[in-house]
Amino acid sequence: MKLSPAVAKRYTKEQLSAVEAQRLAEYITWGPVIFEVARLLRKFRILEYLNESKDGLTVTELVEKTACSEYAINVLVEGGLSAGILLVEPESERYRLSKTGWLLLTEESKAVNLDFVHDVNYRGLYYLEEALTEGRPAGLATLGNWKTIYEGLSHLAPTVQQSWLAFDHYYSDNSFDKALPIVFAGHPKHLLDIGGNTGKFALRCVEYDPEVRVTIADLPGQLSMMKEFVAGKVGAERIEGYAIDQLDTQAKLPNKAWDVIWMSQFLDCFSPEEVTSILKRAAAAMTADSRLYILEAYWDRQQHETGAYCLTQISVYFTVMANGNSKMYYSQDMIDCVERAGLKVEAIYDHLGSGNSHTLFKIRR
Repeated sequence: MKLSPAVAKRYTKEQLSAVEAQRLAEYITWGPVIFEVARLLRKFRILEYLNESKDGLTVTELVEKTACSEYAINVLVEGGLSAGILLVEPESERYRLSKTGWLLLTEESKAVNLDFVHDVNYRGLYYLEEALTEGRPAGLATLGNWKTIYEGLSHLAPTVQQSWLAFDHYYSDNSFDKALPIVFAGHPKHLLDIGGNTGKFALRCVEYDPEVRVTIADLPGQLSMMKEFVAGKVGAERIEGYAIDQLDTQAKLPNKAWDVIWMSQFLDCFSPEEVTSILKRAAAAMTADSRLYILEAYWDRQQHETGAYCLTQISVYFTVMANGNSKMYYSQDMIDCVERAGLKVEAIYDHLGSGNSHTLFKIRR
């Protein structure tokens, strides 16, 4: 197993003293409780009010600033204190943010992750055991009656859909700036975006190059969302949709002379066998001059260990909510799928974006 230096340092040797390990073990057992305390400290603006106060705030002052009772404030600040989110000055009994609390308040990724876990995953996680033993997304029933979450994306409750899309876009969007110059180095004129979702990357493409035309191949429901999202935006007339279900092994991609085929955070939605099947059909749509680009976040290639931590937890979402058989991949596993499809990785570009950094594979026939 090949690991980035930061990941190897953390995952191959014991990091904690016995006391620290005991503390972490307790932290894990109370994980759902700590999560809810942190979420509500943020939702009720307690973190915000504490951040604005130079000297910190007492429970009484927090009651005055929020719509919460004294009891509720006490429960949350004491929970936040023991969770390392808050600090207290014993004599004045004034609470203030710890570094962790400040990060929970100010970092966009923390807000995105909190909302995604709470709105999309939380109730469904109760069914993880069934998902693992039965090989299906057993928790998805908490959101709707679909075989996979992708069938239901356009029908999710507004809050759930908003949190899902915010999560999906946040991580991929941060990588587009570095990916676009690589993809457009050869001045492609026809680009096929497989699994293009709402069309965010397609819009970036038509903005980046005034001549490129983009076709998004996705489920009919996703194409409806895409058309609504791109309508009226610059370059929208150069974006079109092609309805296809990638799980249908007989479904063929549109027959054009594609300069570039693009897949961004798409193949992690499928099992290795399904990934190989999809790549074989992509290969059939390629010429010797075509290039396939795969943008994914691999836990083993992360520049910072925190990224690897997040990605391995996201795998659980795929198990219990999305489809029951995919995950955030170890990079060599994806390379194996590429090679089984008769393709070759021509170049690898690591550390695109921030946070959970992405890797771009450039692939040829």
